Amino acid sequence: MCGVQPLRRRLGDGSPPWVVGGRGLSGRCVGKARRIARYPSRVTAARTAPAGLVGQLARFVAVGALSALVDLGVYQLLLHLGVWVHAAKAISFILGTTTAYLLNRRFTFGASEGGRARFAGFVLLYGTTFAINIGMNALMLAVLPDVPLRVSLAWVIAQGTATAINFVMLRTVVFRR
Repeated sequence: MCGVQPLRRRLGDGSPPWVVGGRGLSGRCVGKARRIARYPSRVTAARTAPAGLVGQLARFVAVGALSALVDLGVYQLLLHLGVWVHAAKAISFILGTTTAYLLNRRFTFGASEGGRARFAGFVLLYGTTFAINIGMNALMLAVLPDVPLRVSLAWVIAQGTATAINFVMLRTVVFRR
């Protein structure tokens, strides 16, 4: 037990929050005490979001839509500024993916801490599903009959596949509790 409640009450008395009753906290608890000192009131954004699978899925879709808008907006802006098309796509993808990571971490899955390992898992997952997305798109273009909106249908199937994989893996691996 790190004595978090006494720490919250003592923040106003001027003593360092990692010293309780004249004794220091264990190394494991010092980090928690420092976070409390930095954010004396509880951050409740992750706590007020709807719980459960449906709530997470709804937030995941909303974050995905916003991240896609960031990606598309940056891409269009960079193209308008004359940036090489592939550099523009790379930059916009990175910014959209970073937006997705930060928002999904905090609001979709309620993970208050990131860390390098979690971010690395996120990047590995998104890199993998990016490749799956491209492969699925190519497969659908090869197997779908030549019908109107064939390209759009292939895109939807590829995007849906990648999105489903991302949600499941983020929920069960990257941001598991």
